Amino acid sequence: MKCRICGKEAFVKLRSYNLALCEEHFVEFVRRRVEKAIKKFKMVSKEDHILVAVSGGKDSIVLWHVLNELGYRTTGYFLNLGIDEFSNKSQKIAEEFANRFSLELKVEYLRDVLGVGIPEIARISKGKPCSTCGMIKRYLINRAGLDYDAVATGHNLDDESSVLFGNILHWQVEYLERQSPILPRDRTLAKKVKPLVLLTNHEIKLYADVLGLPYIPDSCPFSTGATTHYYRDILNTLEERMPGTKIRFYMGFIENKKGFKVKEKELKPCERCGYLTTAGICSFCRLRERIKIQFNLR
Repeated sequence: MKCRICGKEAFVKLRSYNLALCEEHFVEFVRRRVEKAIKKFKMVSKEDHILVAVSGGKDSIVLWHVLNELGYRTTGYFLNLGIDEFSNKSQKIAEEFANRFSLELKVEYLRDVLGVGIPEIARISKGKPCSTCGMIKRYLINRAGLDYDAVATGHNLDDESSVLFGNILHWQVEYLERQSPILPRDRTLAKKVKPLVLLTNHEIKLYADVLGLPYIPDSCPFSTGATTHYYRDILNTLEERMPGTKIRFYMGFIENKKGFKVKEKELKPCERCGYLTTAGICSFCRLRERIKIQFNLR
């Protein structure tokens, strides 16, 4: 099997595109896909200062690396969630990457913000803590991102197609209307972009491995059994039998999502922090108050 671009021995065959590539041209392929997503959805420009949400996982590490290689101005943001060894290992990797490529990394600790970490919050959460953790990350990343032109997150094609599948399966029209590779800035809500939406989990991992980028291979210990994992397995089965299913599914939705218009809920400033919310007090501030009571914090 030969590389379609140069004729050298191919490193990988991308069945979705019927495309065989050597390592060099595979790396170029990944970067072109990111650049295509940025331009197609008008995410950011080279003049913008982008805050990259970095978790230490392969997606955010690859995102930061590609944006840097493409010449975008970036600063990394790592939120230590206080999940014992997992969070500390993740932070070490993010710091190692930043030092290796001479990039700026800002670190924030959840325990400094709320007085407790995710393990303690999990004990007072109903069901799995993933939704609460997600809400916390969105709030704090958004807060940090308000000082920048945009926040870039490592959501990839597998992530987005899995969420889309779940939302359609349950006809959560309100979520469907909001699902997008770009969310514009709205007063206290930072602009958010997802430059990896045209790349699969497999392609991102290959890119990181080819270039020897550091990333934590472990999943969050609290994510076991997350519903999106089931949706991802189903889509992986379809992709195996019908290559290109994920990209056609996701892009077909994005191009036709006008049919999912719903009446948007009115956003108003939170009575505690001032950030936009649909309720009088936002979910983050309600959680903060609950933590103070549960753990007897000031």
